Amino acid sequence: MARRADARAGAARAVSQRLQRAWLSRGPWAIALLPLAVLFAALVAARRALYRLGWLRSERLPVPVIVVGNLMVGGAGKTPTVMAVASTLRRHGFQPGVISRGYGRQSDSLLAVERDTRVERCGDEPLLLRIRLNLPVVVGTDRVAAARELLRRHPHIDAIVSDDGLQHLRLARDGQVIVFDERGVGNGWLLPAGPLREPLPQHLPADSIVLYNADQATTRLLGSFARRRLAGAVALADWWSGQPATLETLTELANRPLIAAAGMAQPNRFFDMLRSAGLNIVPLPLPDHHDYAELPWPADTGDVIVTEKDAVKLVPGRVGRTSVWVAPLDFDIDAQFESALLALMRPRPTRNDHGHPIA
Repeated sequence: MARRADARAGAARAVSQRLQRAWLSRGPWAIALLPLAVLFAALVAARRALYRLGWLRSERLPVPVIVVGNLMVGGAGKTPTVMAVASTLRRHGFQPGVISRGYGRQSDSLLAVERDTRVERCGDEPLLLRIRLNLPVVVGTDRVAAARELLRRHPHIDAIVSDDGLQHLRLARDGQVIVFDERGVGNGWLLPAGPLREPLPQHLPADSIVLYNADQATTRLLGSFARRRLAGAVALADWWSGQPATLETLTELANRPLIAAAGMAQPNRFFDMLRSAGLNIVPLPLPDHHDYAELPWPADTGDVIVTEKDAVKLVPGRVGRTSVWVAPLDFDIDAQFESALLALMRPRPTRNDHGHPIA
């Protein structure tokens, strides 16, 4: 059974990697899908036009809404950005809450996420946000309904951060953070010929901030830069109990052989950071949002280190004698980004707002 699970995980990982590589260039595979991308582009443009003309309406909430998302399919660093945005708002006196679709969960209904919510019910990223931020989190396919439920349950909330939802135009927003990584826009084409959910705009839309999860700008849009760093390491059981990661623990692990497992879209980022920290790892890349229904490493493994996105699916009692360590990833944002974010929280003018589409 374990071998079959490993084979399925390997096949899924291979397909994902092949697709990601194809989207970085305009090769034969991408060119063959270009007619479908043209059709997709027309549908995206038509939908945005309906909102712009007022035939479809965005709903505005009584508190400011900041949407964090990307134009690319696949992980560009949205979840760490949500953490950075929410933490910055709280540090400046706001009382934020978070909404999310809850990708990969087994239900579409509204759900308030608690620390003991099963990951199958809420999704791995919302549970991670609830645990790390210790803020209210509500998941729902309808983000407007999720936001209203969040405010109903927590009337003190005075700001909402939406995890993803850049293309969810029914939710009006006061600002949006558009995240790019080192891939930029790939081959520049829309799905399915390329990785874009919508075209890259010629100019930065109003009330928008670009954050590059990379060492340099990878599109023509001006933006700020996030510095990725490992916060340290902590034992899995201690992570679940709320103990912080420490750099001392991470340093101690440098003397042990480790399997490094990562169920994320860009696992090599995690592996490279561990190596840079001096750890001796055997990388174990897994498909994004891997469910850990079965442990993907041998039962006699001594030490394993994982991301927090993996840790939410690993109850300490399931890992046997293996010592599992969690290495949280943090984003350090610069003063320019922080100032731009706070500027989005200014009092609203009275206006008839149909949202802030990228176009």
